[in-house]
Amino acid sequence: MAGKSLAQDLFEDMGRKVAEASAQEGGEDGSKVVDEIESLCMNCHENGTTRLLLTKIPYFREIVIMSFECPHCHFKNAEVQPAGEIQQRGVKITLRVDAAEDLNRQIVKSDTAVFRVEDIDLEIPPGRGQLTNVEGILTMVAQDLEQKQDERKEVMPEIYEKIQGVIETVKAMASGGKVPFKITVDDPAGNSSIEPSIQDTAAKYFRHEYPRSPAQNAALGLGDTTGEAPASEVRPEYHATQMYPQMPSGPMVNNVDEDIVENQVYSFPASCPGCTKPCTTNMKMVNIPHFKQVVLMSTVCPHCGYRSNEVKTGGEVPEKGRRITVSVENKEDLSRDILKSESCAMACPELHLSVEPGTLGGRFTTIEGLLTQVRDDLHSSIFDTGDSGDSMDSATKEKWDSFFGQLTAAINGDVKFTVILEDPLASSYVQSFAAPEPDAQMKVEDYERTEEEEEHLGLRDMKTEGYEEEQPAANGVTTNGGTANIT
Repeated sequence: MAGKSLAQDLFEDMGRKVAEASAQEGGEDGSKVVDEIESLCMNCHENGTTRLLLTKIPYFREIVIMSFECPHCHFKNAEVQPAGEIQQRGVKITLRVDAAEDLNRQIVKSDTAVFRVEDIDLEIPPGRGQLTNVEGILTMVAQDLEQKQDERKEVMPEIYEKIQGVIETVKAMASGGKVPFKITVDDPAGNSSIEPSIQDTAAKYFRHEYPRSPAQNAALGLGDTTGEAPASEVRPEYHATQMYPQMPSGPMVNNVDEDIVENQVYSFPASCPGCTKPCTTNMKMVNIPHFKQVVLMSTVCPHCGYRSNEVKTGGEVPEKGRRITVSVENKEDLSRDILKSESCAMACPELHLSVEPGTLGGRFTTIEGLLTQVRDDLHSSIFDTGDSGDSMDSATKEKWDSFFGQLTAAINGDVKFTVILEDPLASSYVQSFAAPEPDAQMKVEDYERTEEEEEHLGLRDMKTEGYEEEQPAANGVTTNGGTANIT
């Protein structure tokens, strides 16, 4: 019975326990609840003590801090585990450390995350979860590399010299003597974080969410092992005939014909990126006046409730990118339709807002709707809703409150601002109230793509003409118009 009770205590809903623990923090001393559990020491096999602290992290979410100490052999260990569920998307966060104050940024590295120092190609594979800062994780890396260096010096002096060089570099980075450098945290579970700052630019701090691959889902233990029905059987409330009454009745999936008809809803089977179970993706092609045809795609999972919607643009790749500048002067301008493609970057200089390409995916909405989504997504990643015990310092919190207050005022139409869309594929669009005549509040200009943009989009390696004339063979021989050339 004791073992069963312990297991129940360890595996019950951690999120609920965090809420209970936070509710008990109203005392004068503000102390948090710490659970102590007697557990086996893996070093000397005697009994030690594990302490569990359930807490909330500013800019992040609930976590469990675990600390073990053995009174017999004095072995110590500390780990961090997420208190919530695996997120629907993985996350990759990049930070460029430019100054000594960046070394104090908090890092939450879960046991599924990969930490990298890009400048020296140094990687910490998935393993122990950690709650530390940039300086702390770099110091830990140097300490781990220093282990058994004396033995390497005697046995493998060449390897010793190489590792010693890495150690000195990492120590210089940890002390602030070698800047700038870039670090990344890539977590398929989406439970890792690097503390952001209100002053961060897109080149300094970048957060990217991505759908997990089947291999990553398998590594996290996610998969459809329940033997449930195939993708063709979908709950009735999610059928396209219910969601789109204009769609004729018929099979829900695999109803895509050879010819795609405008304003017709098509459906095809897919796998949910959140729970990997079968779901259905709906697709509809629409024609945007004075622009081009686009494809709206929507996915709803009947099992876990995952929802996503994106906009895909088609057609050939234009020779130049396009920059659209819109002056928002009143509430009417907030109702302009806007198509932000996945390759498009958005900026509002007056609001100190910058959205990098890939963020939010493709969206077809209004200016008000796009700003509202940016605000809500950013607010949820910065603040813990309802957490009055947030440990964020007052100066930083005041800056964030000012930023979100200004963004809310813009959404309400109380301030004037400018929206700048820069799309290297020229696949973004803003509605013109004066079309087809020029709009005095909107400026559209084409620009030459940079080499970096060409490389990122894969256009430098793309060959659209004559590709069938030259095909590489497996043995290093290529054919060109019937003539064999040895490569």
